[in-house]
Amino acid sequence: MASLLETVANDLITQIKDDTLVLPSLPEVCLKVRDVAEDVNATIPQLATIISQDAALAARIVKVSNSPLVRTPSEVTDVGTAVARLGINFTSNLAMGLAMEQMFQATSDVIDKRMRQIWTQSSEIASICHVMAMHYTKLMPDQAMLGGLIHKIGALPILAYAEDNSALLNDAFTLDKLIDKLHPYIGTHIVKAWRFPKDIQNIPSQYMKFDRTPEKSDYADLVQVAVLQSVAETDHPYAQLDWSTIGSFDRLGISPEVEMTEMVDLEEGESITGLLS
Repeated sequence: MASLLETVANDLITQIKDDTLVLPSLPEVCLKVRDVAEDVNATIPQLATIISQDAALAARIVKVSNSPLVRTPSEVTDVGTAVARLGINFTSNLAMGLAMEQMFQATSDVIDKRMRQIWTQSSEIASICHVMAMHYTKLMPDQAMLGGLIHKIGALPILAYAEDNSALLNDAFTLDKLIDKLHPYIGTHIVKAWRFPKDIQNIPSQYMKFDRTPEKSDYADLVQVAVLQSVAETDHPYAQLDWSTIGSFDRLGISPEVEMTEMVDLEEGESITGLLS
């Protein structure tokens, strides 16, 4: 008799192959923002007009433009100036991140708590990625932030499935195992369906592969190091690994001894965790 883990895993994999698994979708305003950002002839007023159609998103964009992250000399009060300060690409990626936060909510208290934990963790990883990209690499900090946010996006359909499966809902151990097993596979399908940039599409499937050997450092390397840094000095299995043997540190030019989480805390002006909550 198949275990609950095998049964549910097979069911979810079948749904993906049959294209019947319900994947989370980005809000219409985010799709419009991305379309403008991808248009080489797009203007800041065009993007500001679209963002202004969503009052909550507009307010958050203005808030970020006034944060220490941007270090603006004067207060920004309108969306147009906010977009000009942040830049079109940063604004687009930020809008995606802010929209994703709304997806990590559920009707069941048990699942809602799980989703919020994953979002909090993803925000922390995004902050570490942002700081590392800014100080240690030539990778784009805003793209790095987005990569951190989507690294575990594949957990969402699994948790949604669990809401309707009482056996799984009441078996925390199996649910954790299922997320670990399937979120890379499902996450890859989600980011491809969302048409995210190709250079971050491999993050869900690659960030846990500690023996990966890409030709040069990439965003999956950033997320991998950020995940390791987030569990440093804990009893997490990743903290027990010999980090000196993990190639992502060398490719990024970061010593395994550097305490990146402390840097994020010290440079809270460059940390995006608080801005995404």
